[in-house]
Amino acid sequence: MHPAIFLDRDGTIIEEGNYISRPEQVVILPGTAAALQKLQSSGFKLFIVSNQSGVGRGYFSLADVERVNEHIRQEFAGVHFEKIYIAPEAPDTPSRGRKPSPQFLFDARDEFGINLANSYMIGDKMIDLQCGWNAGVRKSILVRTGYGARLEREGADKLGAALIVNDLPAAATWVLADYSPITNH
Repeated sequence: MHPAIFLDRDGTIIEEGNYISRPEQVVILPGTAAALQKLQSSGFKLFIVSNQSGVGRGYFSLADVERVNEHIRQEFAGVHFEKIYIAPEAPDTPSRGRKPSPQFLFDARDEFGINLANSYMIGDKMIDLQCGWNAGVRKSILVRTGYGARLEREGADKLGAALIVNDLPAAATWVLADYSPITNH
């Protein structure tokens, strides 16, 4: 069983862009590639888990999302994402995987042999934290990039056991200091 890092996309590894639908809109947040490389070289499998409601809202197509994701894969040379999970449904539409549903984390557990108790969820919104909590990850981490700083200011009473850090590099540093495998006897 492998440990994993589950990452929100917009606002966590790339700048929040209000419905990013074209590769040229992608701006990678500073230090993110190096942080992901460190996590990967320490044995973590990397996954992106992203709600892309712009598809369900009719703003852009699933093919647009795939082009953006392919661009992200190319930009993060040396970083391997095992899989990018996308929930394209609008918020008011039934969805199997739309965060805060933990379904994509369960799918990764089953498909890639992930030990969720040794894994982390990192994102900039409450639904990211809830997704991790719902899946039973070791820690849900809020980054202050994207919507994170506003959530920290306006919803601090709801953040519970979340760790709050400035950005993904800070999250990676904390994870690498915190991590020791939990074994199931």
